[in-house]
Amino acid sequence: MKLSSALRRALVAGVMLVSAVFAGAGLSPAHADDGYVTLTIWKAGWIIGGSGGGGTLTFRGQAYPLSAGGLDYGLVFGGSKTVLRGRVHNIIRPSDVAGVYAAAGAGLAVGGGARAIVLTNQKGAVLELSGTEVGLLANADLSGLAITLR
Repeated sequence: MKLSSALRRALVAGVMLVSAVFAGAGLSPAHADDGYVTLTIWKAGWIIGGSGGGGTLTFRGQAYPLSAGGLDYGLVFGGSKTVLRGRVHNIIRPSDVAGVYAAAGAGLAVGGGARAIVLTNQKGAVLELSGTEVGLLANADLSGLAITLR
């Protein structure tokens, strides 16, 4: 017996709908969640720069201390302090926020300014952060930021 193309399309749409309902209900293996991150990063350099600092991950009602550090290479001159706050998406457990985040960017901070950044690590965690930067720093560089749980 041949199924009409309309019936086949309806059947495929039904299977897709059921799959979407199960995924939305958290029944899929990758039911990721969001958390909140606060980071304070100190940055300094001349051609090659370094950064370090720390912060907190708040995830499912618990606070986890973070350490952060990294290297910059390119046009880097000066020093700054950046305080960033925002969300981390796509994590299942607190350790998913740990990893190496890479970025290419340019900026100038003289006195103070705003900063916003979106970064992804190798585990798929996505940081969406914004905040303030204070200091004297000019950069056009490639940078990496490693975040670890303390």
